[in-house]
Amino acid sequence: MNIWLCGFMGCGKTTVGGILAERLNRRFIDTDDYITQKTGMTIPLIFSSKGEAFFRERESASIKELAEERGMIIACGGGAMLKKENAEAAKQSGVIIYIDADFEECYSRIENDENRPIVTSNTKEALHEIYLSRVLLYRENSSLTVSGQGTPEDIAERINLNEQNIIIGA
Repeated sequence: MNIWLCGFMGCGKTTVGGILAERLNRRFIDTDDYITQKTGMTIPLIFSSKGEAFFRERESASIKELAEERGMIIACGGGAMLKKENAEAAKQSGVIIYIDADFEECYSRIENDENRPIVTSNTKEALHEIYLSRVLLYRENSSLTVSGQGTPEDIAERINLNEQNIIIGA
């Protein structure tokens, strides 16, 4: 069974996923890194040369590929749950855990990140609107919501403590 981490940009999916994978002795994959490796292009280059629609297609294809394997911790991009097909593929191979972090905390981590085309092309207010629209999808598609408050180790521990309950309930 895979554990898929979802949440807004900057909520800690990649950092928490790495910690969790180490604790559970599982392979860790960040879907953005996976797409970069598969395409040979950075995310900003994909957005500028191919467009967001191309990126979202690659994201969906990557999620389907990763869903065929088991036993991994996978950090999804912030927009991965925008497509129902992505959420369904993830659910069929495991559980989706939403890291619920406050917008201001996320924004403080991403505001100057040049590798995030959605951030560089939007105002703080527009990003807040995106955040609000995505929170509903994260909650709707996840099996568990964990607080994004505290250190990445704290968040990983909350997920680890809930893992058995998720597996039993899944």
